[in-house]
Amino acid sequence: MANLKEQEAMIGVIYRPEVEPFPTQVRKFVFNKDTGAFMGRTASSWAKICIFYLIFYIGLASLFSLLMFILYYTLDPRIPKYQLDSSLIGTNPGLGFRPMPNDSNSLSTLIWYKGTSKKDFEYWTNSLTEFLESYRVLGDTAGRGANIANCDFARGRPDGKVCSVNVKNLMPCVPENNFNYHLQGPCIFLKLNRIFGWKPNIYEPNELPDNMPSDLKQDIQSLVKENEYQKNTIWVSCEGESPADVEHVGPISYKPYPGFPAYFFPYENNEGYLSPIVAVLFEKPRTGILINIECKAWAKNIIHDRKDRLGSVHFELMID
Repeated sequence: MANLKEQEAMIGVIYRPEVEPFPTQVRKFVFNKDTGAFMGRTASSWAKICIFYLIFYIGLASLFSLLMFILYYTLDPRIPKYQLDSSLIGTNPGLGFRPMPNDSNSLSTLIWYKGTSKKDFEYWTNSLTEFLESYRVLGDTAGRGANIANCDFARGRPDGKVCSVNVKNLMPCVPENNFNYHLQGPCIFLKLNRIFGWKPNIYEPNELPDNMPSDLKQDIQSLVKENEYQKNTIWVSCEGESPADVEHVGPISYKPYPGFPAYFFPYENNEGYLSPIVAVLFEKPRTGILINIECKAWAKNIIHDRKDRLGSVHFELMID
């Protein structure tokens, strides 16, 4: 029995594979002079794998280029493929307001400041100044783009042109006057959300809806009496949401008038296009009270839904 164990031990010693030192293994992996292998592969093996991946990536790049070529010739960078009813945006534009609250999660709609010194309302006036910057650059007659024209209700908008916006007509809602914030009668700017190709179906002066505010109806009749072409307007109204809000919001005026000229539409993504804006001046809102305000845009093809905020915008105003 002892002899058998000794023989087995001797066989194990004889056939035990020799373990090479780690540096030797590394050198042989990098280049094995016995087999001619480099990094574990011979020259022919490396050639075959390189040719395979070269063909693979050429085919991948060709497929990608073909798809990009097809995409380039089927999509217009200026005109969306899906418009109006076929788009996700739909055909019912909403309203936007400025200045927006400084809220990281963009959920707040409260415009709140206290006092009459510049530091108290500086954030709001700076936001509005920045918002109007593009209107000042493109809206001025000097240095404006070749495709920007002065439009009016009688002539409308020239073909291929976009209409300028003159911020001087927004007085007193201008940076030089602190947008009237220092007098605790702040200005809020409204703009209609852009929908490519959307055209307003305007109201005739004799067919204004019953739920339109009476003071807006009076303004429309007065404006159209002075200029019959001004009926081509998407009208705008702002009022308190509840009877208490109506009582506290005070007098409201609109600069230059309560509406967006229809000649700005349809929006076609032309270079230099600026959305028309309306400055809403809250002349004497009651201080120390939170006031809920709802503004609406008025046209036959604008639907109002307070729950989904269709055709309208809500914000709160509080001045301490």
